[in-house]
Amino acid sequence: MAENELSSSSSSTAGGGGSLERKHAAMIERLSNRHHSRLSVKPDPNSATSSESTQSFLSQFSQSKISIESQISAIRQNPNPTRKPELESISLEIAALEKLIAESSYFLPPYEVRTCLAGAANLKQSLDDVTSIVIPKKKFTFKNKAPKKAPTIPAQNDAISLDTDKTLITGLGNNYGFRDLNAAPGFRNREKELLVKEFNRSECEDHIGEFTLSDLRDCEVRLKGCLRALFINNLVNCKVYVGVITGSVLIEGAEGCVFVLASHQIRIHNVENCDFYLRSRSRPIIEDCNGVRFAPYCLSYEGIDKDLTEANLCEETGNWMNVDDFLWLRAVQSPNWSVLPENERIEMVNI
Repeated sequence: MAENELSSSSSSTAGGGGSLERKHAAMIERLSNRHHSRLSVKPDPNSATSSESTQSFLSQFSQSKISIESQISAIRQNPNPTRKPELESISLEIAALEKLIAESSYFLPPYEVRTCLAGAANLKQSLDDVTSIVIPKKKFTFKNKAPKKAPTIPAQNDAISLDTDKTLITGLGNNYGFRDLNAAPGFRNREKELLVKEFNRSECEDHIGEFTLSDLRDCEVRLKGCLRALFINNLVNCKVYVGVITGSVLIEGAEGCVFVLASHQIRIHNVENCDFYLRSRSRPIIEDCNGVRFAPYCLSYEGIDKDLTEANLCEETGNWMNVDDFLWLRAVQSPNWSVLPENERIEMVNI
């Protein structure tokens, strides 16, 4: 058809150069419109082409999944520290598989997307399990040996009320249990208080520094030193400043809060309208969140540089802005999070 239009345009030369140019421009416009119309047509998920694409994807996904499972099984049967590079390679393969799911989600049926995401999550859990076998962490164990001296709670571990009508100082007690999460030390059920604790270096080295923040409202929390893990649950209008976490942070439920955290892993669930100032060795993960914003870590206290170095968190990785939304399946960025504008960020916080 384009050739006929060109021929027709050529035969009209006698009508004048202006007429020829107008017809040529009109022809180009029609061809361009047809091209853009073809590009704008979305694939029909019920079409034969889409079905073939789905089958091709499922075949590729199944082969990759079987290959990864086989590699994990082989490492599980013969675990030793020399296999650490294999673990890193498997981690990259799983990441590539997740990317493939995201890129293919536009033509896949919703059920297949959910099933494949669940399969990828199971692979990651299996990898985490075998990693803990190959590279076990030093665990805290109770000893029958009596302590050299009775434990004491330093002044900075006390909770100080922020209520302007009274100055109430309450001790936290010294019965720190590590048998389960509920018995782990932490700040719970507080309102309008300044909550401060400092973790000494031996706690960090012995991997006993688990801590919990739960059911806090209008509080400011300052945790200095090294923690192994931090669990956060149900915080409202709080400011949380934390030094170094050598393991993971798990946040379940928060609203209107500011978090300043440095950790190897950070997982955020059911959070609304909160700002996060992070340094992380891995990409932060959000689920069921909205209105969350991210910026780089901005905490300071005496000795923090040494703590960050010993925890392998001294370098800025840029992961604070590489956020994964596990419930956002499209290839474009999730609307549930954003980078915090520089003119709205807080200054360096010195605790």
